[in-house]
Amino acid sequence: MSDVSNVCRALGDATALRDQYRAAEPFPHIVLDDVLGQSVLAQAIAEFPDLDSAQWTNYLHINERKYANPNIDSWGPALQQIAQYFMSPEFIAFVEQLTGIEGLLADPSLDGGGLHRSIHGGFLNIHADFTAHHVHRNWQRRVNLLLYLNDDWRAEYGGDLELWTQDMTHCVERVAPIANRVVMFTTTGDAFHGHPTPLNTPQGVSRKSLALYYFTEGDHTVVRSTNYRARPQDGWRKALIYADKQALHGYDVAKRRLGLSDDFASRVLQRVQRLRRRR
Repeated sequence: MSDVSNVCRALGDATALRDQYRAAEPFPHIVLDDVLGQSVLAQAIAEFPDLDSAQWTNYLHINERKYANPNIDSWGPALQQIAQYFMSPEFIAFVEQLTGIEGLLADPSLDGGGLHRSIHGGFLNIHADFTAHHVHRNWQRRVNLLLYLNDDWRAEYGGDLELWTQDMTHCVERVAPIANRVVMFTTTGDAFHGHPTPLNTPQGVSRKSLALYYFTEGDHTVVRSTNYRARPQDGWRKALIYADKQALHGYDVAKRRLGLSDDFASRVLQRVQRLRRRR
């Protein structure tokens, strides 16, 4: 696994990249390719667990259709070591220099993060992320990291990460989720992003990624749930997107106050899906 120790060198000098990061539109971000050594990349893709594993949580509702596995102990050794490197002091120092945000903390619990997979028809509507950790309530979410693990990804599959303006009038940038590509961006209340168009993948092909989030600790944490937003072309679906956002906000509040788990929500959503199929 020695290739993992070369991640920072593959990414380059943070000082040289920081102006590009901070000047990016519509919000600070950067796209970096060929981050991992080829042997590590191949092993990580081969290890990516199938959906029949009990470790996957489903997020199947109006605003998204995806699966997540935040249980790092259930992953293979390459995926574990990649995640651990991205949480290491060395890499966090790189992210701090890149973003200009000091005092960043990694999250070993992978709250909202971990392995993500979307199958045919999967999507994630445009949104700004939740702003505070669900367990460490004084942790403010500051930076997202996405590593894509999609070998031989084709344009006709869709699944591009879209970055939208604050006023949600248009998409500024589309990023194809090709293997060995890292996207990092500053997490704010108006950093709107997602992949809203349902995937057009063939049987057995899915959109796979590893997501990690970085936080800062403070006494004045702003707590907001995921803020889904409709696009101009969403038409009649705008009302559904808004209603689902409000329902999810209620769940987020309950999750923080009652200590509910996403596994609980996953089971509820599975039951709702079964009821819909029976109709």
